Amino acid sequence: MDDKDLDSAMTNRQHLHREGYALLRQAVPSGWLDELRSAFDAGVKASEQWPVPRGPGWRHALLDHEPRIQAVCRLPQLLAVVGELIGERFFLAQVEGREPLADGGHQQLHRDLSMQRPGDIANVMVYFDDYGPDNGATRIVPGSHRPKPGEPPFDFNDESRSVQLAGAAGDILVFDVDLVHAGSRNLTGRRRRSILISYFAEALYESHLQTRNLRGIRMDASERFEPMDGSDSLTSGA
Repeated sequence: MDDKDLDSAMTNRQHLHREGYALLRQAVPSGWLDELRSAFDAGVKASEQWPVPRGPGWRHALLDHEPRIQAVCRLPQLLAVVGELIGERFFLAQVEGREPLADGGHQQLHRDLSMQRPGDIANVMVYFDDYGPDNGATRIVPGSHRPKPGEPPFDFNDESRSVQLAGAAGDILVFDVDLVHAGSRNLTGRRRRSILISYFAEALYESHLQTRNLRGIRMDASERFEPMDGSDSLTSGA
């Protein structure tokens, strides 16, 4: 790696920790997208078919046994950014498909919350369709994952700092679990298929096993990933 690439990697690493997220443009190989969309559509299950019924306004897909889905979860650039966020040995805990239905998908701003220490979980959205304000793109509040000392509690009704993302099929959003974020209303009904992936620090494995059945998780989560230097993968990551 030359000095220019090293500087780029450091800049992206600083952005990742300061802002709490990275948007990896076109990180999924384009030749995979049709297969991923087909897998999503085949895996859709009605709310009552899940161990815990799902909320209205969304289409949910059971996908964690699909080989191509598992391959997406292991893309080297993705794992490098996740490892940089979590900062210790981690595992793939969950992956499922989500799509806002027409006029559905709106969420209030919220945090998903770390469990034992700040940053011990990273969440990932992988977009299978183009996304933007018209079809329920994700909103985020950059930098909201680490409130400053003495800062008042975040007002989840205040949208003034939120940013609505837009991009193309194949983009990947990686974010700290404490980053304030939300889904948005699908105003047009245009398709916006995606998968939500969760990666946990290794210390959370036992608690993960206690709740996996309630979350409809079937896949084996025994594989471990090590945080990498990640310099090569982070040069285009943020």
